[in-house]
Amino acid sequence: MESRFRILFLSTLLAFGLSGCAATKNLFGFGEEETPPPAEIPAGQVIEPEVERREIREPDIDSEDFEIGAFIGVLSIEDFGSNVVYGARIAYHVTEGFFVEGSVGQSEGGLTSFEILSGGAPLLSDSERKLTYYNVNVGYNILPGESFIGEGRAYNSALYISAGLGSTRFAGDDRFTVNFGAGYRFLLTDSIAMHVDFRDHLFDIDLLGEEKTAHNLEGSLGVTVFF
Repeated sequence: MESRFRILFLSTLLAFGLSGCAATKNLFGFGEEETPPPAEIPAGQVIEPEVERREIREPDIDSEDFEIGAFIGVLSIEDFGSNVVYGARIAYHVTEGFFVEGSVGQSEGGLTSFEILSGGAPLLSDSERKLTYYNVNVGYNILPGESFIGEGRAYNSALYISAGLGSTRFAGDDRFTVNFGAGYRFLLTDSIAMHVDFRDHLFDIDLLGEEKTAHNLEGSLGVTVFF
C-alpha cells in the first residue's frame, strides 16, 4: 500500500514540476523562442525619379593674354568745359587678376568762364586747346564673375580698378599726369569685350594766375579684342 502512495505522490510531483518549468520558461524568457514569420512585402510598382537634364554650353574663352581696342566718351577739363574724348588702349594680362595697360586719348578744351565774361583775347590758341594724354596703368580685377541677360544667357564679366602715370599735352606744355579709376569689362563673345570706364586725370596747371592741381574726369565706352 505504501508503495502505491509513493508512486502516486511521485507522479503528481513530476506532473507539477513539468508544468512549472514550462511556466517559468515563458515567464523569464528562458529557452528558445520561435521566430515570427517575415512580413509580406506589399505589392506595388517602384517609382524611379525622372530628372530632365539641361544642355549647358560652357563659354569657350580665348586664352590669349593681349587685348587691344578703341574707346569714345566725354572728358571734363577743369575750367575748360566738357568735350568728346576718343583714343585707343592695349593691355597685357599678366595673371587672371593683374593686367598692365597703355592708353592714348585726345580731346579739346573749350572757353573758360573768364574768357566768356571778359570778352577779351582768348587765353589759348586753337592748337593749344587740343589735349592729348599718354598713360601706363596697372589694373586688378576685383570682382570677376558672370552677368546674366534673361534666363538662358550668361556672360563673363569683371569689375576692375586701375591707376598709373603718364603725360598730358595741353596749353602748349607737357604735364606730368597721375590717373586712377574703375571699369567694367563685359565679354560679348569668346574674344570681343565691351568696357565702361571712369577715370580722373590729375595734373598741375597755372593758366589762371595761380598753380593748382586740376581734376579732369573722364567717362568712356570702349570695345576691345583679345589676341
